[in-house]
Amino acid sequence: MHPQLFSIGPFTLHTYGLFVALGFLLGLLVALKIGQQQGIVPQQVLDMGFIILFSAVLGSRLLYVLMNWSYYSQRPWGILEIWNGGLVFSGGAVCAIAAIVWYARHKNLALLKLADLWAPAAAIGQGFGRIGCLMAGCCYGKATRIPWAVTFTDPEALAPLHQALHPTEIYHAVSGFAIFGILLFLHKKKSYTGRVFIWYLLLHSFSRLLIERFRGDDRGMLFQTGMTVTQFVSTLILAGAFITIIILKSRWKKEEACGK
Repeated sequence: MHPQLFSIGPFTLHTYGLFVALGFLLGLLVALKIGQQQGIVPQQVLDMGFIILFSAVLGSRLLYVLMNWSYYSQRPWGILEIWNGGLVFSGGAVCAIAAIVWYARHKNLALLKLADLWAPAAAIGQGFGRIGCLMAGCCYGKATRIPWAVTFTDPEALAPLHQALHPTEIYHAVSGFAIFGILLFLHKKKSYTGRVFIWYLLLHSFSRLLIERFRGDDRGMLFQTGMTVTQFVSTLILAGAFITIIILKSRWKKEEACGK
């Protein structure tokens, strides 16, 4: 693939960073559009966008560094080199959700309404971000003989070179775009507040559990469980989201019945 698009003197445009930035901008535009339909002030959407971006990058990078501490303990300066790839969604999601909770309380806004607003934005942002992963060679898959395998040859790529690998980056990207489409459909259907966000958690966690089986990079095993950190976190999120969707749907049905 092409980890670096071009260099001008000391400046190098990394493809990974470009697609992450593109994903953020598209996600922000989606959030602005949905926010306009829901009567949310555009400036508040912009403020939340940059708060979420900072917290998500910080959290996802921190978890990646902790999962690969043996490497970064020897190269501490590499912790800041996020343009080369190395972000873990689980860590970013936790920090981003915490940021939304803080902002909602600080501005006295409905938390679940904000969560619904940002769910589709997160999905499309991840879709484009995964294309950046493919360009950089991070988040690569296991060796395989399937016809659609990818082979990295660029010496700057983070994936093993000259080996046929599962294109897990493409699996993630397709999953993100598919989830984005489903969430937009759910936004158009009248239902309880929080439905879009909870379905985002359900769909994303389920897809991560499936795709994780094909990942070939070091995933960081959780103690002696045989599960990766991502699998463990995704399982917890999946279980929590499933329980929450039952509770929210039950409350909504009761409110609908009382309103008739």
